[in-house]
Amino acid sequence: MVFSLALRVTGERGTAEEVAQDAFLELHRELTGSQVRLESEDHARFWLRRVTVHRATDALRRRSRRPEAQAEEWIEEQHVEENGEALSAAVVALLEELLRTLPEQMRVVVVLRYQEEMTPHEIATLLNQPLATVKSNLQRGLQLLRRKAAVTMKEYVR
Repeated sequence: MVFSLALRVTGERGTAEEVAQDAFLELHRELTGSQVRLESEDHARFWLRRVTVHRATDALRRRSRRPEAQAEEWIEEQHVEENGEALSAAVVALLEELLRTLPEQMRVVVVLRYQEEMTPHEIATLLNQPLATVKSNLQRGLQLLRRKAAVTMKEYVR
């Protein structure tokens, strides 16, 4: 869950690995320092999601200071599905690229909603934002994804 969330937010496998490692190291530090009491599995999951989102956001901000790789390089790095269907791998790669182009707050909310299957209320709690802000970012993010997909993925739409 942690790696997958980090990968969707950052869009880079190496960065996602670093973010996931940082999240688990922070969990270890907090538990051994007995500053955090994780009362249930849900509490631990919530805590890990929150730390992962914050670390991934930090990584995005650091990355924005350096030049970004070309889209073609990023698409080539994406994993191909095991059944070898080139079409579905291309669609997945294009969708991942479109997701990466969303503004940070919209991307985080869309990933938490549809990958982590969190409700808008849970996302608002996790991000410490008003529910209306989360819903607005979710709606705007989906609208932006649809517009971009309509332009870039014409050959896949019937």
